[in-house]
Parts: sequence; C-alpha cells; structure tokens
Amino acid sequence: EIAPGVWRSNQPSPARIRGYAARGIRRIINLRGTSSRGVYSLEQVAAIESGIALSSHAIGSRRLVGADQYLALLDDFERAERPLVIHCKSGADRAGLASAFWLIHIEGQSVAEARRMMSLKFLHVRRSKTGVLDALLDAYEARCREAPISLRDWLQTEYDREAITARFQGAAR
Repeated sequence: EIAPGVWRSNQPSPARIRGYAARGIRRIINLRGTSSRGVYSLEQVAAIESGIALSSHAIGSRRLVGADQYLALLDDFERAERPLVIHCKSGADRAGLASAFWLIHIEGQSVAEARRMMSLKFLHVRRSKTGVLDALLDAYEARCREAPISLRDWLQTEYDREAITARFQGAAR
C-alpha cells in the first residue's frame, strides 16, 4: 500500500483479480497498455467478471513516453475511485514511477519523499536502463528547486523527453 487505498503490484493473475474484488478493489490501473496478447485479455475478462474498472496506459520502463501519456495517467488518478491497484509487469519500474507520481500529484508529497517508490526494496535498479525513469524525477526535482511547479504544469510546459534521455544516456557512459 503506497497511500490509503492505493496499492502497487506486479501483473495480477485472474485469480488475484477475483481476490481484489473480494477485498473491495474498485479499479485497476494497468501500465502495460492494451494488447492482443493473452495476459491483457485475461486481465480484462477477469476485471469485467469481477466488476472492477480497468484502465490501461502504455508507459515505458526503459524509455520515456510523451507528456500526453503521463498527463493521461494523472487524469486517471484524479478520476479513480479508491481502493485501487496500479500495476506493470514486475511491479518494480513503471509501477514505481506511477506510485511516485501518485504521491506527488495526489498526496502532495515532495519528489524526495516519493522517490522511495523507486528503490531496490521494490527491485528497481537505478543503474540500469530503467534508470531513465529516475532521470525524469531528477529533472522535475531540479526544476522544483528553482521555483515550485506542479507535476502537471511541468509535464505540460517544460518536460523534454529527448533532453532527459540524452542526459541519462550521457551519464551512463
């Protein structure tokens, strides 16, 4: 549980989704996007059968996505009824970034506080290709040190996927 009524997870099985329903979970936020593959179809059917709302966002774990995709996730957070589960494949990287976004955007926590969602405790390794997600938080945190700006406003007006990626790739060498 990352906040009251908000959990992060790895890819849930249909049986786990039925268990979520028994625990009162009202929404699943899938960070893997939609797919014609079996795992998404199984999740979709299990959510429908269990009466759980399912939303999907294609968020990368080793590459940054466009601001519009992150903003759509924030929109989903604002509409989402708790209790809810946020998941990706392993629950480490994309779920970590989304959890940090939740804590910053919904709970009002600082980047430093939210960064704990991106740690080895959750099997996230900063010194790997998934460290580009940390670079995104680093860029936002650096901007906030200059002057406060909301995550939404920063994503809408200043987020530069290419520049953050280039800095990350340069630092990794």
